[in-house]
Amino acid sequence: MNVRSKDCLVITASGEDQIGLVEKLSSHITETGCNIEQSRMGVLGGQFALIMRVTGSWSALAKLENQLAPLGEQLGLSIIHKRTRDQEAEVPLIPYQVDAVALDHPGIVHRLAQFFARQGINIEELETDTYRAPHTGTPMFSVHMTVGVPARTHIATLRDDFLDYCDELNLDATLEPSR
Repeated sequence: MNVRSKDCLVITASGEDQIGLVEKLSSHITETGCNIEQSRMGVLGGQFALIMRVTGSWSALAKLENQLAPLGEQLGLSIIHKRTRDQEAEVPLIPYQVDAVALDHPGIVHRLAQFFARQGINIEELETDTYRAPHTGTPMFSVHMTVGVPARTHIATLRDDFLDYCDELNLDATLEPSR
């Protein structure tokens, strides 16, 4: 059975944070007959940022596309959009959660990304944060990511290689299946 893929629009937006941005954006999306299927939003250093995948009929997406530039100007946001389609994996992927904590220093994300790229594993989500350790105030870094591990991968070997790699980098890390 061949299932028709859905028409999608990926929207990224950023600008000065203000109350009501999500309401105004989601209102325009709903009014055009589109639906927000995936989104990530956050405020970093006073800047609002989002990425979302919106679905709808071809005409509803076209209507929304035509409204995004004036909406961005009205809300003080830089908005970029691109048409796309749902993507099916070439090989089955198993989602795994990666968590790591270490003393904060440059290059942690790069080194983790390097490990997974060498294994042919895609990073699907990534979130990082810095904070002060309780009692000592030492600057700490944490990273949480979801990776798509090809089903053919030998998990025990991957986990051992990953933990050895993290030990070399002095990272306290875990690699566990998503629940």
